[in-house]
Amino acid sequence: MQRQYMNSYAEYFVKFLRGYEKEGVPIQAVTVQNEVDTDQDGRMPACAWPQEYEADFVRQNLGPAFERAGIKTKIWLIDHNYNLWGRALGELETADVLKYASGIAWHGYVGEVSKMTQVHNAYPDVDQYWTEGGPDYTDPHYADNWCTWGKSFSGILRNWCRSLTTWNLTLDEVGKPNIGPFPCGGLATVNSKSSDVSYSGQYWAIGHFSKFVKRGARRIDSQSKIDGLDHVAFENSDGGRVLVVTNSGGARKVSVTVGDKACDLDLAKDSMVTLTWS
Repeated sequence: MQRQYMNSYAEYFVKFLRGYEKEGVPIQAVTVQNEVDTDQDGRMPACAWPQEYEADFVRQNLGPAFERAGIKTKIWLIDHNYNLWGRALGELETADVLKYASGIAWHGYVGEVSKMTQVHNAYPDVDQYWTEGGPDYTDPHYADNWCTWGKSFSGILRNWCRSLTTWNLTLDEVGKPNIGPFPCGGLATVNSKSSDVSYSGQYWAIGHFSKFVKRGARRIDSQSKIDGLDHVAFENSDGGRVLVVTNSGGARKVSVTVGDKACDLDLAKDSMVTLTWS
């Protein structure tokens, strides 16, 4: 993005948001650009944003444009991989960026999930969101790797992330209309010839979480020293509590203690289970 076009691009956002709102679709948040640090191997339209360009655009163009137009839509930064945590910190410490930006959007393809906590520790009032991650439709375990995704989601949610957004909803059996550069699939696959629908392991994992963890839930602490056992706990707004356990190992029996109550839990190989209590 060249600086001479930044004002025009900011006004494009304003028109986009007003247009959607007019049609009854208010937009909660936007990011400056999907995957600001890649050219997508030339396979799809992309726009690389140097760190200082994104920070300047938010503080000098986009934020002020929203302010003038009275737009309340939130602005999130980065919208790219965990390995850009240093860039996130650099942008957040730039003067006036925090006046307009309220969150960081992360993708899970490269880097360590713990970097979200590193950014949170430096800026605890800045929200963290996971905005992209998808299964490989060529993976032979595409349909049954729910434990892989259960482990991934547990780690994401344990590192101060407020939401999970998958990439994407539905593609066909050869990953179209995505044009690459990676063979990412959707939550579901619709066969272009038979119209049959099949579901990914990611679909079953996110369905498992969303069945029990309700909007407005807050994560609470949970601890374990068992290898291959991933877990994350929540308190829903009604006071009910939820513990999601992902067992990536063999069948086993574990003891779960909540307050002064304990129970034994039989876990099948490669399974996800949820405990709920009031």
